[in-house]
Amino acid sequence: MTYTTEHPPFAVTVDLAVFTIRDGALSVLLVERGADPFAGSWALPGGFVEPQEDAETAAWRELLEETGVERFEGHLEQLRTYSAPDRDPRMRVVSVAHVALAPDLPEPSAGSDAAEARWWAVDDVLGEGVDGPALAFDHEAILRDARERVRAKLEYTTLALDFVSEPFTLPELRRVYAAVWGVAPDLGNFRRKVLGTHGFVVPVEGGSGGGGTGGTGGTGATGATGGAGRPALLYRRGETTAVQPPMLRTAAD
Repeated sequence: MTYTTEHPPFAVTVDLAVFTIRDGALSVLLVERGADPFAGSWALPGGFVEPQEDAETAAWRELLEETGVERFEGHLEQLRTYSAPDRDPRMRVVSVAHVALAPDLPEPSAGSDAAEARWWAVDDVLGEGVDGPALAFDHEAILRDARERVRAKLEYTTLALDFVSEPFTLPELRRVYAAVWGVAPDLGNFRRKVLGTHGFVVPVEGGSGGGGTGGTGGTGATGATGGAGRPALLYRRGETTAVQPPMLRTAAD
């Protein structure tokens, strides 16, 4: 049976906002486009979904082809669909955008139709009054939405723990939140939430020392200590992955 339709053809693409923390700053992976449209402009990695692929398979393939970054262990999810009729000058193109946040991602290497690939501090791309690169297509809007998604993730999950090495201190963990949120969480509220949420962190035996201020909680018991009644200074990650109620952040840009 043959089907006919009056609907014009359109293409489906994927775009990836891949974040990590580098030198204490939230950073995003961008490629310099080597071909029109927008040749010479910077963009999120991505490309067309092949007929035999689903969107996630295409996302991982395009990431490897354009940046040399292989599939990694970390958080990847669909962000949303971008379908404005004029978002691509070539034809009607609908993009399924993905967002990822993972530690220790490698240096990229340009491939496919990318002239260059590199990590950019997000503030250098989106910061007010910063002479950063102009992004192709609607990728600035996608990047802003993706940044908001990962900021929200840290409110209600323990994803920040992926970015500290065990054992770690609370100041080290707090710096992860500061990098992603663009502002450090209130110190008192941060300590109460981390130490008061069952299974968020676990005090390390012997991980105590002079100075510092104590907290209550830890793994659900009152008075997480490192021995001799002193507050623990070193921790490892607990089993909890969700933070309820969320750790509300101070508004950033």
